[in-house]
Amino acid sequence: MPNLSYLKALNRALTTEMAADPSVVVFGEDVGVAVSNVTTGLLKKFGPERVVDMPISEQGFTSFATGAAMAGQRPVIEFQIPALLFLAFEQIANQAHKFSLMTGGQINIPVTYLLPSSGSRGGWAGQHSDHPYSLFAHVGVKTVVPATPADAYGLLLTAIRDDDPVIMFAPAGAIGVRDDVDFATLAPVPLGVGRVHRPGDDVTVVAVGHLVHDALAVAEELAGTVSVEVFDPRTLHPFDWAGLAASLERTGRLVVVDDSNRSCGIGGEILATAAEQMRLIAPPKRITRPDGAVLPFARELDLALQPTRAQIRTAVEQVAKLSFPTQTEE
Repeated sequence: MPNLSYLKALNRALTTEMAADPSVVVFGEDVGVAVSNVTTGLLKKFGPERVVDMPISEQGFTSFATGAAMAGQRPVIEFQIPALLFLAFEQIANQAHKFSLMTGGQINIPVTYLLPSSGSRGGWAGQHSDHPYSLFAHVGVKTVVPATPADAYGLLLTAIRDDDPVIMFAPAGAIGVRDDVDFATLAPVPLGVGRVHRPGDDVTVVAVGHLVHDALAVAEELAGTVSVEVFDPRTLHPFDWAGLAASLERTGRLVVVDDSNRSCGIGGEILATAAEQMRLIAPPKRITRPDGAVLPFARELDLALQPTRAQIRTAVEQVAKLSFPTQTEE
């Protein structure tokens, strides 16, 4: 089968949608020259009216995209750096996200916010290495974090076609992933539907984004001793709670690995919801960046603040041996 890279999958999805729907346009800095390689070839195919280089003002062109969506376009905004979302958070969370609700559905805002190479890229330091997907899930913006090329392609199609704002984080740790894919099977992936990459009986590992691949590697290492199920939520809002509950019905044990800061992160929300509503036979564990982490320039320190395979393995082995204490009647 043909080999498809994660990066090429994003480009292929954009090309497919722009060819099928003339209302799809791309905004961003240096999108014409495809500085991130996501928009390669789009300017030549679709022209400067639909592939529009924007000035260095995220607040400005994020608001511009909201207006374009209200006028009937389907903008895709490429952000070069995840931390730039902090500048545009008001425009996304307080404006684009709420317009449909505040107008009783009279206005749709079909904008896709695309973050290629989000998270740490190694040596990009404190203002370029954030993974703030939990912020957008918290306020209710549709939030997706695909782990594989096929899911990157399918979720980007779905995001562009959705009538609400959707933000896609494409992790730097997944950008280089390549898979053998039958192009004829590539299709939209629905929001709110997770994916079991590997079935198991003993422990469920919920992994976000590129950490799916680390979880799968650990599951393979432990195959002789612990049967690990790897669950990829794919979308953080809406979240596939039913899919997670079904996995925990099989295993009863939970480890969550999430490449964002610990406090108020999606990892904590997954643990809390599982504890409140689902079958657990042992205390769960989560692996995240530390509280308040700001990734430094030095590579060794950068890596030291991110979840590792060794941490995943240790957590799985510990959870596999744990159980809640039984209560005995006096």
